[in-house]
Order: sequence, then C-alpha cells, then structure tokens
Amino acid sequence: MAESVGYVIGGVSLLAFGGYVVASVVLFKFPHLIHKKKEPKFKAVHISHRGGAADRIENTMEAFKNAVAAGTDMLELDCHLSLDQQVVVAHDDAFTRTCGCDGRITLTNYKDLPPLMKEVTVDFFPSMKGTGADRRMPLLEEVFEAFPHIPMNVDIKDDDDTLIEKVDALIRKYDREDITVWGNVKDRVCQKLYKVNPRVPLLFSGLRVLHLVLLFWTGLLPFVSIKESFLEVLAPVLVLESERLFQRRFGCFIRFIVWAGDKLLIRPSLIRHLEKRGIQTFLWVLNTDLDFEKAFKTGASGVMTDRPGLLRAWLDQTQSGITSHRDCISSGLSSPDPATSTTAATSPELQDGDGDSSALIS
Repeated sequence: MAESVGYVIGGVSLLAFGGYVVASVVLFKFPHLIHKKKEPKFKAVHISHRGGAADRIENTMEAFKNAVAAGTDMLELDCHLSLDQQVVVAHDDAFTRTCGCDGRITLTNYKDLPPLMKEVTVDFFPSMKGTGADRRMPLLEEVFEAFPHIPMNVDIKDDDDTLIEKVDALIRKYDREDITVWGNVKDRVCQKLYKVNPRVPLLFSGLRVLHLVLLFWTGLLPFVSIKESFLEVLAPVLVLESERLFQRRFGCFIRFIVWAGDKLLIRPSLIRHLEKRGIQTFLWVLNTDLDFEKAFKTGASGVMTDRPGLLRAWLDQTQSGITSHRDCISSGLSSPDPATSTTAATSPELQDGDGDSSALIS
C-alpha cells in the first residue's frame, strides 16, 4: 500500500514538474499569452553616455548638442541637487575629477559651482578625455527645454526625496513622461521613483537585475510581471576585452566572476524574451567598433557610448537596419529627425537660446 502511494506521489510530482517545464517554455517563447506588451513611445539604438563623454566634456550643453547632431536616439545624463535646491546635470557630486578642486554640488549654491576642467577623463577609459569650450554644469530644466523631443535617460544619483520630486515636476512640466527613462542602481531609489510617477518608464535597479537572472534560470520569468521598461546593464566580458579599461591586472577569481556574470545575464534568449514583452535592453559603455558589433550580436536594443560620432559612423556603415527612435516618426511615436526636416544645423534642438545655429563637430 505504502509503495503504491509512493508511486502515485512520484507520478503526480513528475507530471506537475513536466507541466511546469512545458508551460515555462511556451510562455517564455510567447509571453503575450499572459502579459500585455509594453508599448514604449520610442526605440533607442544609439545612446550617448553623458552626452558623449569622449567627444565633448561630459554632461554639458555642448556635449548634448554634439550628440544630437550625430543622430543619437537618446541622451543619458545624471543629476544632483545643489544646496539651493537646483537640479544640476552632473555625474559626480564631488568636484575632484571634473573640476580639479575640493567641494561638492550638494553643498554648493548653483551660482557658485566651479567651472569644469578643460579636459575631463572619461570614467572607465583613462586614455580618453572629453574636451570642449563649454565648461558649465547645466540645469536639468535647460536640457529639457533645449531638446523637447529627444528621449532622455536620467540617472537620479542621490537617494533624496526632494531631488526625485523636482525631477518629476520638470518631467511633467515639459510633458516628457513618455520619452524620459529614470532610475538608480539602488532598488530603494527605484521604488520611490515608481511610487512618485509610475507613468515614467523605469530602469532595473541592481537588485532587480539579480532577481531577473534568478527568475530566468529557474524558469519562473514567464510567469512574473515586470514593472520596469528598460534593462540597462554593463556588458561584463565586453568591458574586460575593451581598450585597457582598468590600470590594474584582474585576478583569476575576478575574471571568473565577470565571465559568470556575462554567461548568466547577457543571453540572447533572455534579451529576445524581454523584447517580446516590450522591454528594451541597453549595453554600456562601449567605445570601439568591435564592441558595437559584439553588443548588437547579442540582440541588444541599443548601445550606450562615450563616442556618439563613432557609433553613428559604425551604424551607418554597417547599415544594420535596426529600427531606431528616429525611424519611428512615420508611426507618430517620437521627434522629427533633423536630417528629414531641414538640416541638423537648423533644427531648433541644435540651436542656442538666441536661435543661432551652434557649430557642432562630430
């Protein structure tokens, strides 16, 4: 009797497991059967990291204008709150790397912020330096006002409720809820962002990326809803193989961790599944033709680069046929392409406040 019960339990368990595997495989391939596909208002293939930190001084109006002139689909930028409660576009709170002096944005009034250095070293790529005539940290409102139709990826650098509220207020003021993506590596901050305005597309936090990997490898991902709309991840192996990023040797253990991270996360099947659910995957931060090629071979939606001119040249040369933000115009999803309206130089998004065209060099 006991033996028969054991066989029954074993058979039911095997049947249940088999049913779970079949359901997981089917729903992984056809997620629309239980999930409503997200419908983002743009598709970003070409993303300019900090406006293109190797082509111009990072996070400056000159950098953003240069990236837009190169035909970028999205500007990535960072923001902090100054002492007098102004939302400042800058990656580092400390002045050390970018200004060459002591002090912090959060402890300084906006009018007293020091100028940026003539050359600013690009993070992760010490051989690269951004240069340019513009050495002023702009306000987020200036950037929104100058580029009303360009999608932006806003990295909220601090766990600050006032900063979050002010950024949200600016997004609403300039009617950018559909073309602004925001987030932070900390899940606590991302939870606050989603609570403040769930209509603004959200990036995966670091913790949520780990959850994503766990769900993927256990087969649970097809059954779980996802509130994030964009997966923005550092491509581990691509970074290790890139141009002398770190001026130190990687130990065998660290190399194994990076290799494992790449194998677990950068999976074409995972990226395809997310794409079917309307979630775009961006790989960063890549600055060579070889890296661009490797990234797009994974199926990634877009690449984030410090060299928008180089990425644009590569995309044009390879004629990859990838649909971008600017290719969606006919569907009424996004902004006009300067190349299809008049000229890049006469587009209002590439002009200074007085209406004169800026001299922009790719």
